[in-house]
Amino acid sequence: MKANLAAILALACATAVPGALAAEPAAAMQSAPAEDYVPSLITDTPLQGRQLAITLVRKTIGEIQRDGAAKQRVREKYEEDPEMLMQAAAMVTAEFRIIAEANDYWRGRAPSGSD
Repeated sequence: MKANLAAILALACATAVPGALAAEPAAAMQSAPAEDYVPSLITDTPLQGRQLAITLVRKTIGEIQRDGAAKQRVREKYEEDPEMLMQAAAMVTAEFRIIAEANDYWRGRAPSGSD
């Protein structure tokens, strides 16, 4: 469990968090709406879908762990831990699967509901 949590937090290391959000999480929850970085799950290519999956994971982790110092401490641990890196990759895989389904696997097959 501890390794899984650390892996999740590790992804947040690369996510930029505005200073106001990091300093006052409660106030940030009540601030202006966040930028819509996911206007759609539809992408033109699988590569764009993968990039979107990475963005979704990074933004999710950034919302959960807003303390920049904590992110840095976790990064120092996960950089040398292949298991933690694999956990991070599994998170991206889960998001990518959702995006691939939304894109009907890049229009190569019929949507699952019309079989």
